[in-house]
Amino acid sequence: MAKKTAKAAAKPAKIAPSKKQRTKSEIYNVIAEHNGISRKQVAGVFDTLGNLIAADLAKGGGVFAVPGMMKIFVKHKPATKAGMKPNPFKPGEMMEVKAKPASKVVKVRPMKGLKAMVA
Repeated sequence: MAKKTAKAAAKPAKIAPSKKQRTKSEIYNVIAEHNGISRKQVAGVFDTLGNLIAADLAKGGGVFAVPGMMKIFVKHKPATKAGMKPNPFKPGEMMEVKAKPASKVVKVRPMKGLKAMVA
């Protein structure tokens, strides 16, 4: 009969809320501690996630969903023409507006799971 040599993993303490924004190092430490993996492995996961998001947004369908948390997508903004438009700060006065080229903007939309965490 074989003996069990590995001890049962101790349950990590509950994650305490932070009063101010956590640093990257603090985030890596908490994730590593609660999942029993090294900081290097956590950093590798974040690097891979960043590369995956970049690939999907730049060359893929332009949408990446973090399951249950958020949806990241690219929105195309069309070019605008130059011209005269009303000045919002001085009614009745016209101001010259420069032309702007078309661009892509990254947007993030929260999903149901993230909304439920905050509510």
